[in-house]
Amino acid sequence: MPQAQAKFTSFEDYLSYSNDMDMEGFYELIDGELVELPPESEENNWLALNLRDYLIRVVRRRLVRVHACEVQVPVLQPGDAANRFPDLVVLRQEHLELTQRRLTITLGMPPPRLVAEVVSPGETNCDRDYIHKRAQYAAIGVPEYWLLDPVAQTVMVLTLEGEAYREVGVFGKQEAIASIEFPELELTVEQIFEADR
Repeated sequence: MPQAQAKFTSFEDYLSYSNDMDMEGFYELIDGELVELPPESEENNWLALNLRDYLIRVVRRRLVRVHACEVQVPVLQPGDAANRFPDLVVLRQEHLELTQRRLTITLGMPPPRLVAEVVSPGETNCDRDYIHKRAQYAAIGVPEYWLLDPVAQTVMVLTLEGEAYREVGVFGKQEAIASIEFPELELTVEQIFEADR
């Protein structure tokens, strides 16, 4: 367990520290301090796994990671985390070599092809996923960002245009999800939220 008083002046210090320590769980680096993330809910975990099962039909299985890939992001506003643990990440082939020691994508690496977040209920969680993470993922050049909203039963797909995301669509129930990054993907919102219930 990390010491509460640990303070980091850079992301590299944090990486070095966390590589040397036997840390359990996941931590975001916020204002130089480690903040432990709560465990994923069963529903969020299930939705991410279900999405993974559909994505591996069009992407190599080893490139799709659920709740395990750390992504370094720029701190754009006070209180932003310097790292995120997305619910689902689609890696690039070169990430397999670059992340052999640690499944962390740093700012010096190419961005993942896709990041997906399952939105947890509450205004704070919505702001984090729809505003803060959206800006941070755009800043590192993630080409596509999905937001799965279990309450509204929708999937929002965003595609990167220049330095900001453009909304491809907010897809509901019977609608097919349109992906720019994975145009061959045949998937409806209902398949994500209703399969195996």
